[in-house]
Amino acid sequence: MNKFLIYILFVFGATLGFSQENLKHEVYFETDEYVVPNTETNRLLLFISKLTDVNIESISIFGFCDDRGADTYNLRLSQQRANAIKTIFSENEISESLITNVDGKGEILLKIVEEKNLLKIRGLNRKVEIIVKPKPPKPVVKVVEKVEKPKEKTVIDKINESAKGDKIIFKDILFKTGYATVTPGTKKNLTAIAEALASRPDIYFTIQGHVCCTKYSRDAIDRKTKLRNLSEARAKYVYDYFAKKGVDKKRMRHLGMRRKFPLGGDPQFDRRVEIVINYVDNAN
Repeated sequence: MNKFLIYILFVFGATLGFSQENLKHEVYFETDEYVVPNTETNRLLLFISKLTDVNIESISIFGFCDDRGADTYNLRLSQQRANAIKTIFSENEISESLITNVDGKGEILLKIVEEKNLLKIRGLNRKVEIIVKPKPPKPVVKVVEKVEKPKEKTVIDKINESAKGDKIIFKDILFKTGYATVTPGTKKNLTAIAEALASRPDIYFTIQGHVCCTKYSRDAIDRKTKLRNLSEARAKYVYDYFAKKGVDKKRMRHLGMRRKFPLGGDPQFDRRVEIVINYVDNAN
């Protein structure tokens, strides 16, 4: 008979008043410009890199101008500034579905600060404010009685049972946002897959790299090289890793798939690689 699984839930957010602070960042612009300066781009990319481990609920982007210029001009310019920041987010694998507000607010009142230089004060108001709201923590679940589930086939099992045309998704091989390197926790899994493939010299396959969150099936930008070829770079990273672990290069191809085949779930699982079995040499 199936056993029932009994949960004891400790919902800390409701009972203990747990709250998680929003993350904020500001990007500053030159007078009458909405192109992000290089120094500000680098600061923004550093901020985005820190969001890798954040479970994001929403992102708000608000553009502002200083007190000069007509109202209609300031509204248009502030919206252009907000749109420019949104573009950088999407090009660096931040899903647009998370961006709930992209608004130009026009002129902002001069800040009351200790700074006496009017030009510097105005510079502080030519900006975009970014507010990242993390999701509340999930309820803590304590399992009192364990349900026995059917054992799911591992990637290694699928490799050992593979046939021509099979597609094997590496669900446990996750990449850093915007980079072609895997997250630290997945290196061990990648090594195990490489060893399994090295022990099957009869399998010939293509490594396909994928990205998340870009528009119109575009590729994403590799932050290390600044090239828009991140899916190809991820496939090449795995290709080189397999070769280093003893998989014959003659058995492998690597290919960037851009964002042609999103899985439709958590964006982190679109930052992935998978292999397609091209040929199985039964004579081997």
